[in-house]
Amino acid sequence: METYLVGGAVRDRLLGLTAGDRDYVVVGGTPEAMLAQGFKPVGRDFPVFLHPKTGEEYALARTERKSGRGYRGFVVDADPGVTLAEDLQRRDFTINAIAQDDDGVLVDPWHGARDIEQRVLRHVGPAFVEDPLRVLRAARFMARFADLGFTVAPETMALMREIVASGEMAELVPERVWQELVRALASKTPSAFLRTLRDCGALAVVLPEVDALYGVPQRAEYHPEVDTGIHIELVCDMAATLAPGDAVVGFAALSHDLGKALTPEDVLPKHLGHEHAGLAPLQALCDRLKVPYQHRDLAKIACREHLNVHRLFELRDRTVHELLQRCDGFRQPARLAQLGLVCESDKRGRTGLEDAPYPQREELMRLLDVAQSVRAADVAREGLEGPAFGEALAKARIQAIHQARTPA
Repeated sequence: METYLVGGAVRDRLLGLTAGDRDYVVVGGTPEAMLAQGFKPVGRDFPVFLHPKTGEEYALARTERKSGRGYRGFVVDADPGVTLAEDLQRRDFTINAIAQDDDGVLVDPWHGARDIEQRVLRHVGPAFVEDPLRVLRAARFMARFADLGFTVAPETMALMREIVASGEMAELVPERVWQELVRALASKTPSAFLRTLRDCGALAVVLPEVDALYGVPQRAEYHPEVDTGIHIELVCDMAATLAPGDAVVGFAALSHDLGKALTPEDVLPKHLGHEHAGLAPLQALCDRLKVPYQHRDLAKIACREHLNVHRLFELRDRTVHELLQRCDGFRQPARLAQLGLVCESDKRGRTGLEDAPYPQREELMRLLDVAQSVRAADVAREGLEGPAFGEALAKARIQAIHQARTPA
């Protein structure tokens, strides 16, 4: 048997990035031979094994043949006669189709190293069109590598459009769409994910609520970029800067303005009540993609409350207290901190306002701390119970907020 390091670990080393998980391909191996060496089987659809000491993944070299619609419609052949070149040929992009032997020598039949040098995301072969998931993977890789200067090869983009036109994007299960989306939102440039999907027509299929924002105008005095879709791209990138790797903040940034797509044309470019109008399409998106509750809850709060946070210095003391309560800030202060990051991303995710100050975020957390400093035990000493106790506690917290307010 011959073993080679493959995939992301090789690619990232050539890019000068810190490599993540190390995956290996085994040529000439059999499941029996792997088990005899102590490897533990984990693959359900094809033979994958964990190294008995390192826990790293070792997959038998394999080929794939299209047998049905969707990303699951493949027949896998992991015969010992499958060559390394044949295994690399089934991979999606040339930059992922590079192997490295034990001596550090590269095996690169599809010229992935050249494409890394030229910063091009290119498909390996015509079989690329057989798997609709590759459209999302292309967009996700752009979210990760766009800041390094990567672009999608024109011929690859043409195949992505062909996949979309075939209707096979509809075959993707929600969990896989969400998996690629959440990884893109945790990357450096989520906007590249959205642009790539939109360029091939896939955004309207997998995220129609977001796609509907493109071309919707906003008031230029507040949004110099005017186009709401462009604004969302800028907000997502700002969120990636302010909260790197935090896809919970990223998803809320992506979805906070969905209501603007529902604004009647005769009202544009104003968007009165868009924060409440956005809750219905947000709910539909979350239900369709089976979005986890942590992401869903922050997104709903950000959609509903972002204008209130922007106006924080103008709100009455009681209204500030009600805002903290609605966001469950007293029980979940970390969620309120995330809301502040989303709102700052919204304010600074605008053309020319990237460096604008946003004192509301610090003020929001400061007022929460002040309100939380009012101890329930102090109020309880007055002998109040039930609703009377709750009203007294709220009154004391509102007074504390009043005394601590920073002048607008």
